[in-house]
Amino acid sequence: MLHAGLAVIILLILLGFFVLKNIARAGKGHKISIRTIPGLSSIDEAIGRATEMGKPVLFCTGLCGVDDIATLNALSVLQYVAKRTAKFGTRLLISVANPTLYPVVEEICRQAYATEGKSEEFNAQDIRFFSDDQFAWASATVGLMHREKVASNFFFGSFAAESLILAESGQQVRAVQIASTPDFGQIPFFICTCDYTLIGEEHYAASAYLSREPMLLGSLVGQDAGKIIILVILLLGVISVTIWGGKGNWLLEFLK
Repeated sequence: MLHAGLAVIILLILLGFFVLKNIARAGKGHKISIRTIPGLSSIDEAIGRATEMGKPVLFCTGLCGVDDIATLNALSVLQYVAKRTAKFGTRLLISVANPTLYPVVEEICRQAYATEGKSEEFNAQDIRFFSDDQFAWASATVGLMHREKVASNFFFGSFAAESLILAESGQQVRAVQIASTPDFGQIPFFICTCDYTLIGEEHYAASAYLSREPMLLGSLVGQDAGKIIILVILLLGVISVTIWGGKGNWLLEFLK
């Protein structure tokens, strides 16, 4: 019987091996394939719709600040959206609920416009901080949607009870809506009211999916391989106990 600490070390070594191996493969130019995520694949379509209609795009970063991992992943999506809106000349509105996040969002957008050679088109006034109160921010964002008649909404980050308020208002202005949050309590509301909803870990895969950077892609594929190994070990443990009873407890003890 292996000591619990040794079992954890072995699993971590396996996970690290697959991550580093796939990062190395991606760095050498090997093609790394990941499955299509409809919500992320439709971002360009949503921006294109707004461009054709001559209406703005709205991006909401959720309630949390830079200390929240879900918000950090949302910022990588914002960077992509900002580059696309800059390229197509589409107005981008951003609603921020956390004051510490405001300067970060501003700098990300400024750099995105500069990358596309559109620095003069960047307008810091389109980044709005209304309030750090949950429902005050939601109400102000709803008002912004109706005043500006937005054509597309992006909800990426950590959301709470205001998620349905935002998404229903987006439906009222007939906006195409793409939402993503790791909060399972809010995912059902987004699924009911948005055109596309990223579920669970799809939120964290967004940065690799959109940027296609070798290190991010390799890390994503390597982590998935590690998860498959852990699931296989768990399945073997369940089968061994089911078939051999107490004699199969060795594998479960290995996993403790």
